[in-house]
Amino acid sequence: MKYIENFHDGLRVADVYLVKTKNAAMTKNGKEYLNVTLQDRTGSIDAKVWEPNSPGINDFDVLDYVYVEGNVTVYNGTNQLSIQRLTVAHEGSYDPKDYLPVSGRDINDMKKELEQDIRSIQNPYLKELLNRIFVQDTEFYKEFCVHSAAKSVHHGYVGGLMEHSLSVAAICNYFAEHYPDLNRDLLMTAALCHDIGKVRELTAFPRNDYSDEGQLIGHIVIGYEMAMQTAKDIPGFPEKLASELGHCILAHHGELEYGSPKKPALMEAMALAFADNVDAKLETMREALNAADKNGKVSENNGWIGFNRLIDSNLRRTSHEEK
Repeated sequence: MKYIENFHDGLRVADVYLVKTKNAAMTKNGKEYLNVTLQDRTGSIDAKVWEPNSPGINDFDVLDYVYVEGNVTVYNGTNQLSIQRLTVAHEGSYDPKDYLPVSGRDINDMKKELEQDIRSIQNPYLKELLNRIFVQDTEFYKEFCVHSAAKSVHHGYVGGLMEHSLSVAAICNYFAEHYPDLNRDLLMTAALCHDIGKVRELTAFPRNDYSDEGQLIGHIVIGYEMAMQTAKDIPGFPEKLASELGHCILAHHGELEYGSPKKPALMEAMALAFADNVDAKLETMREALNAADKNGKVSENNGWIGFNRLIDSNLRRTSHEEK
């Protein structure tokens, strides 16, 4: 299979890819064409069907696996595929695993780490809450383990939500060791729960897009409601502790303009917001640099890969002197 990350100018493509998006458009001369985004596990590419009514182009829809023939060209510095032939692929002629981006970490290893984090909690109410969410609710846990943490910004791949949550928890664990005033049990519980609402905010792969609930309410409030309902179902769960946990979840984006209903008022909420921001930003940079490495931009531009709107800065790979 020719993976999208290996596409280059002049390449002839004849293989199966997943249709991520599809929409009709018009040229300046009033001629209809199709804008299509094709995807495999290594990335996506903008594709054009300039003759959508030709005999070689069969009917297809978003999330179809399609066999395409076409040529790769470079437009505005980015690869683009011009499709001459397209047909829906027969089931069994492709492996879905080839079309979904996947975490570099082993899912089973991450499960063990999550379970270890839960066992480390001393407060019986918080430990019970985590067990009910991640152990007893088997359907939720199954989705959590394979869900994405974002549509496109960071950790936007199978297992990304768990990977991000564990990374934030690890940073919070360091904070708790370095700053003894922090309530570790509260902070770690909030770290593991801070993004549980994304299981409902984002649809499952291969779509990985915002649900109606996600668009209208968002993962912060969804996750808060999930955690608070679980706390209510635990006999004797302290009301103040529930409020503190809820506050940490509501404030984990740090600022009102970043979507948090509340700004951090507790040390644990501030520590969680910092940890979440650190992991999201560094992963965004890592993914941008790795993508540039694959496209050859780093070596061509002395390490600089250009302006990144998510980081709001021009990015460069760190230089390393040879020993």
